[in-house]
Amino acid sequence: MSTSKSYLEYILDGLSELEDITYKAMMGEYIIYYKGKIAAYLCDDRLLAKPVEAAKRILAENGREFRYEAPYEGAKPMLLVEETDNREFLCRLFKEMYSELPQPKPKKAKKSNNSHTL
Repeated sequence: MSTSKSYLEYILDGLSELEDITYKAMMGEYIIYYKGKIAAYLCDDRLLAKPVEAAKRILAENGREFRYEAPYEGAKPMLLVEETDNREFLCRLFKEMYSELPQPKPKKAKKSNNSHTL
């Protein structure tokens, strides 16, 4: 199953108070970027956040339990965000996660295809 465009729009609407939210489609799913860093995946209509300490702390507030789920088979588990209807919560989650998110990996230069065989 893949993530619906309507679910993507729903999550983006919830994050609309933040600047620099972008996304990339990947094989029927989406990667959500905050200020250029990967913050979450949308997989099978689920919001899965990077498992950084800030996210764990916020998701566990008020006695809530958080759980890990893999975005796809064989992937590292991420944190399932169930409180997607609370815009203030989502924005706070992304803001507080930001400093702990890994820097993007440098892009590799594309190889030129100028080689010729005689």
